Amino acid sequence: MLSVFPVLLTACSAFSFSQLSFYVFGILPMNEISSIPGNSPFELCNTENQHLLEIDNIYLDPYPPIPGENITITASGNLLVDVYDGAYVDVVVTYGFIILVNKRYDLCELLPEVSMECPVSKGKLSIVKTVEIPEEVPPGEYSVQAQAYTADDVLLSCLEASVDLE
Repeated sequence: MLSVFPVLLTACSAFSFSQLSFYVFGILPMNEISSIPGNSPFELCNTENQHLLEIDNIYLDPYPPIPGENITITASGNLLVDVYDGAYVDVVVTYGFIILVNKRYDLCELLPEVSMECPVSKGKLSIVKTVEIPEEVPPGEYSVQAQAYTADDVLLSCLEASVDLE
């Protein structure tokens, strides 16, 4: 589940304002979406294009996230291609209308956060990752949009979610 793991980790880290860094991309256009099995707010976006990562499910515990507590992300899927250095993920995180994160990340640099490394072989993948949501995170609606690509700019996966933190 190469691209979904860093995307999930990045999204949850963005909510928690943790140590991951993001790179400039731009707000992603609205496109067709499709729900993902599990209890998370994540949905597949850009579904008019083939995704080379087929996401089976995404679970968050607890959901919704609670400031001051940890959140555990569990996800699984099937990667249809090998992924090599140069793969990347474009991430936009907003708080209301304010853009908090607008970055491009090197996917291979994110993989150690989920105990993986490049190259990633095609096939079944799964992760379980726990991150802290700091108490200082202000309440409100956060939106995440993320698109992951191979080094050859072919879409691996597109995810988006909105979470209302209280």
